[in-house]
Amino acid sequence: MNRPLLISDCDEVLLHMVAPFRDWLAENEGVEFRMAGNNFANSMRWQDSGKFVGEKDIWRLLGSFFDTEMYRQKPIEGAISGINIIAENADVVILTNLNDARQQMRAEQLAEHGVHARVFTNQGPKGPALANIIAEYQPERAIFIDDLPQHHESVSEVMPDVKRLHLCGEPMLAPLIDCAHEAGHAHARIDNWFEALPWLQKELHGETV
Repeated sequence: MNRPLLISDCDEVLLHMVAPFRDWLAENEGVEFRMAGNNFANSMRWQDSGKFVGEKDIWRLLGSFFDTEMYRQKPIEGAISGINIIAENADVVILTNLNDARQQMRAEQLAEHGVHARVFTNQGPKGPALANIIAEYQPERAIFIDDLPQHHESVSEVMPDVKRLHLCGEPMLAPLIDCAHEAGHAHARIDNWFEALPWLQKELHGETV
C-alpha cells in the first residue's frame, strides 16, 4: 500500500500572509488593510481618499506582493515542525492558489523555512486539483488542510472520502472565517498546530505516531 498523503495549503496554514501583506500595503502602497468581516474585497481602502480599492488594483497588489515580498512571510507557530513530523511517515504536498509561474518561488520559499515538499499551484476551487493529486499518489489515506471554507466545500463535493481539516493559523482572520466544520464540509476545525498535529497523526495512521 502507498503511504498516507497530506495535502496542505500554505498561506495562513503554514505561513502568515495577510499580516505581512497589510504591513507592506501601509508602508509602500498607501493602502489601509483592515478586516471588517470575511469579505477580503472590502478590507482595503486608499489612505488618501478613504475609498475602497477596486478589484483590478486588489489583484495587482496581490501579484506584486507575491512577486517581491514573499520574504516577509513568517511561519505559523508550530507549522514547520508539525508538517515535518508528519513527513516522516507520510507523503506531504502543498496545494496553493498561486499562478503557475510562481510555483518555483513558493517551493523555494517553503524550503527556506525548512519544508521540502512538492508544490502544486491552482486557480479557483481546489477539489479538481486535489482529485488529480490523489489519482497520482493513490494513498491509502489522505487529509486536506486549508484555511478557506470554499475549498473544503469543493473537496467535499469532488473527493468526499478525503478527510478535511479546517485550519486558519492567523488570529486576525480565524474568528471572521465561516467554519467549514459547522457547515458540514470539513471533519474538524482546529486553528493551531499544537492541537492539529495529534488529530492529523491519528487520522493518517489510526494512532498517534
